[in-house]
Amino acid sequence: EMLESNNIISFSGLANSSSYHTFLLDEERSRLYVGAKDHIFSFNLVNIKEYQKIVWPVSHSRRDECKWAGKDILRECANFIKVLKAYNQTHLYACGTGAFHPVCAYIEVG
Repeated sequence: EMLESNNIISFSGLANSSSYHTFLLDEERSRLYVGAKDHIFSFNLVNIKEYQKIVWPVSHSRRDECKWAGKDILRECANFIKVLKAYNQTHLYACGTGAFHPVCAYIEVG
């Protein structure tokens, strides 16, 4: 029914990734933040087709350590975003897995 009404907008996102697990709806800024593998997406709620991408990959040394520990470099050795929280008017607080070395940061969003 929704498909027939043409009210659905699909998002192709990242190639070979389905790791979209963390969401933050920020009505004050009219944004939807989506945490993914090595990325945070920021969608405009007024025009959902308009989005920005924040790239936040794991460091090469952490990726190598993960690989040496026997983990799958493509499926496990990345920075999977797990926490997104509005911190103040200009920043988000975000945390990711950091290839089994958790990392958090304050990210400026405007």
